[in-house]
Amino acid sequence: MDRDHSGKMNTPICDFVRDYNAPGRIRMHMPGHKGRGTGRLSEALDITEILGADALYEASGIIRESEENAAALFGTGATLYSTEGSSQVIRAMLYLAGLRAKRNGERVTILAARNVHKAFIYAAALLDYDVEWLYGDGSSLISCEVTERELENTLKKALKTRGRLPDAVFITSPDYLGKTADIRALAGLCHAYGLPLLVDNAHGAYLHFLPEEAHPLDLGADLCCDSAHKTLPVLTGGAYLQVAKGTEESGLKRQEMLRFFRENARGALALFGSTSPSYLILQSLDACNAYLADGYREKLERFVGKLDALKKELLEAGIPVMKTDPLKLSLAAGKARDGRKIAEALRMYGIECEFADEDALVLMLTPENTEEELRILSEALTEIYGSAPGEEEKPREKARTLKMNRPERVLSIREAVLSPHEVIPVEDAAGRIAGAPTVSCPPAVPIVVSGERITEDALEWFRRYGIREVEVVLHSSTL
Repeated sequence: MDRDHSGKMNTPICDFVRDYNAPGRIRMHMPGHKGRGTGRLSEALDITEILGADALYEASGIIRESEENAAALFGTGATLYSTEGSSQVIRAMLYLAGLRAKRNGERVTILAARNVHKAFIYAAALLDYDVEWLYGDGSSLISCEVTERELENTLKKALKTRGRLPDAVFITSPDYLGKTADIRALAGLCHAYGLPLLVDNAHGAYLHFLPEEAHPLDLGADLCCDSAHKTLPVLTGGAYLQVAKGTEESGLKRQEMLRFFRENARGALALFGSTSPSYLILQSLDACNAYLADGYREKLERFVGKLDALKKELLEAGIPVMKTDPLKLSLAAGKARDGRKIAEALRMYGIECEFADEDALVLMLTPENTEEELRILSEALTEIYGSAPGEEEKPREKARTLKMNRPERVLSIREAVLSPHEVIPVEDAAGRIAGAPTVSCPPAVPIVVSGERITEDALEWFRRYGIREVEVVLHSSTL
């Protein structure tokens, strides 16, 4: 990590833009606002890839220096910046896995937990990959708790029935509710079979800085995406592609795999990224390095302690707090209220949640939330749950869920996504073939994956999430 003479981490991108923004500079280059614009935004700090500003996908100067600072902070083999969120990184990870696989012309197959973000579906369509699903216990669309046993049984079955393994395993952890997978066990199993483990860690960029090992790469994953903007003080769109470092204990084959990923990672991001990356987001990622290096571990530990105390207090008051990653506070819906009603009540206290549906409510917090805000939240939830005495707040019985035991696949994901579509009412969708992945956003987890036949069960989930229309493959009723 590079530090200035004061001992603080340097911020080369921020420093360059600040110096470039000195009075008297005449901008005869993009962008069109020339550093002036309306004055209501940050135009003065918004530049393009001019001399000295480096270039994100050919980084050799200030951007590379900043990324190396980030890699040192995260303890990775490589940390590369994305200004287009984890969606860009997910595409890059899948591309890297397929690029490495190259099985003499065989199609690439990814084995993935079913609760993927829709960005995964679009990536599979663009890359023309086949996807096989891990369903967990099938009790939730948002959470898919894949066990080591399920993964091993699936891999053994693939060898027995098809004579080959998938090319990579893809897991979402933490998921949208804050539940985490046993990454260490899953990674160990993947490596025993010679497979890379890819993790959508969009909600867990902060995990590396906890006292105990919790970040996917620390637990054995090979590639992961971290949405910096979700849990760190970074502008929306800032994310990291993280590549594991690997050690001698990793074994020669894994070290070679990780070297391949590092050597090709920047090109993979470039394949899916704009040639005009946002320098505002790059500065935000750069500035975050200084933030992380300046006592963040201690700040995070103190805040997690306060949030844990709040969770314990709420549990003791009979409020159904779920077990989640440390920076989420998720509530299971009770018989008296569903998550949407709790969210409406919280708005009366000025609190806006991350997500709410019939079964749960999710609040995302960070050390940037104040003690006063935690106090208000505590009082609000205590008053909300205490406002209806006599009503039971036991968790509702498990709702009837979408049957996710191998829906019928009629088309490949690519065929379905890139075919002509038509938009029809949900009531008319049974039996049709899903075109675009139909999601509620958040959490952007597909109810039906592109290319699958829509069932009556799916219609119930569409209605439940307020989805009134769906995109289906044109003329798919004849397939």
